Amino acid sequence: MPAAITNIEDLRVLAQKRVPRMFYDYADSGSWTESTYRANSADFGRIKFRQRVAMNMENRSLATTMAGQATAMPVALAPTGLTGMQHADGEILAAKAAEKFGVPFTLSTMSICSIEDIAANTSAPFWFQLYVMKDRAFINRLIDRAKAARCSALVLTLDLQVLGQRHKDIKNGLSAPPRLTLPNIINMMTKPQWCLGMLGTRRRTFGNIVGHAESVSDMSSLSSWTAQQFDPALSWDDVQWIKDRWGGKLILKGIIDEEDARLAVKSGADALIVSNHGGRQLDGALSSIEALPRIVEAVGSQIEVHLDSGIRSGQDVLRAMALGAKGTYIGRAFLYGLGAMGEAGVTRALEIIRNELDITMAFCGHTDIRKVDKSILVPGTY
Repeated sequence: MPAAITNIEDLRVLAQKRVPRMFYDYADSGSWTESTYRANSADFGRIKFRQRVAMNMENRSLATTMAGQATAMPVALAPTGLTGMQHADGEILAAKAAEKFGVPFTLSTMSICSIEDIAANTSAPFWFQLYVMKDRAFINRLIDRAKAARCSALVLTLDLQVLGQRHKDIKNGLSAPPRLTLPNIINMMTKPQWCLGMLGTRRRTFGNIVGHAESVSDMSSLSSWTAQQFDPALSWDDVQWIKDRWGGKLILKGIIDEEDARLAVKSGADALIVSNHGGRQLDGALSSIEALPRIVEAVGSQIEVHLDSGIRSGQDVLRAMALGAKGTYIGRAFLYGLGAMGEAGVTRALEIIRNELDITMAFCGHTDIRKVDKSILVPGTY
C-alpha cells in the first residue's frame, strides 16, 4: 500500500489514475452544473468546532447502532451503482472490507455483483437498497431474494423516479460492460490493472437484473428495460406496500425536505436518510448537511435520522452527528478506495475516517460518539 495515503483525496487521485474514465466520471460527478454536488462537501467546511483542552480524553468509543444494528462507528457504506466497474468484483470486496471493519454495507439494486454473490462471500448481514420499478413482479422477487440472503434492512430510495441528467455519462457513452469504441479502448489500455481484473471475473453487468427480470437476458435488452422501468408514479402508498411486503427494518433514502420527513414518520419506517443522491438528481437542491438541522427539528426523535452525500472525512461525520444525525453513509469516499486499491483501499478509507473522527471528537472534549451534540460546534457556523 502506498505510504503517502493519508486522506480520502489521496485515494481519489489514485483512483482517477487506475479506473477507466467513464466509470471514474460516473462516480465523481453530479447532475447539470454540479452545484449541489459541490455544495454537499463545501458546506461541511463552514461548520466550525469548539476545541476544548485539559479534559480527559481516555477510553474513547465510536461504537453505536444504526437502525438497530451495532456498528463500530456511525458510518455505513452507501449503495452505489456499478461498484463492480470501479474494480472487478467491487461489491464483494467492499462488503468484505465493511464486514471486517464492523460497519454496515448496502448493496445497490444497480450493482454488478448480485445479492446472492454478496451473501455467498460474507457472513455478516448486509443491507439491500431497492429502486421501485414499474415491473412490480420483479420488485417482489428482489425483496424475496433479499430476505433469502438474510439482509437485515431494506433501504428504499425515493428520489429516483426520473433520472437526473449527468453530462459526463452521456458524453462518455456509459455502459456496463463498456462499449468497445476506439476512445474507450485507448483509455482502457492505460488502465492495465483494471483490465486484468475484469478479464478474471465473470461479473461485468447488472447481476441483480440480467436473468431475473422478464425479457432481460443480455445487455442489449437491459438498456431498453432500465430506460423504461424507473417509476414516475411512485407514491407513499407504494412505500406502505413495500414495508408490508418486506416486514423487516425499513430505511427511506432521499429525504431533503421537512414535509417529506414528516411523511416518512407516518409511513412507519425505522429510519430516513437525508440525501440528495450525492448531487446527482436535482441540481440546485440544498446540500444534505444544510438540510439536516431542519429535518431533525421537524421529526425530533420520532424516527432515526441518518445523513448521506458529501462526507469526505471523519470530521464531516462528527459535524453530522453534532447536528442530530444518528448515522452517516459514505459513497464516493469508499469508491475512491476501491478504485485505487480494491478491498485494501476500502479498508484504508474506513481507517482514515475512523482516525479523523476519533481525534476530532477528542479535541472537542468528548469520549463517546453517542453523547455528541451541537454544543461541540461554534454557534453561528451551522
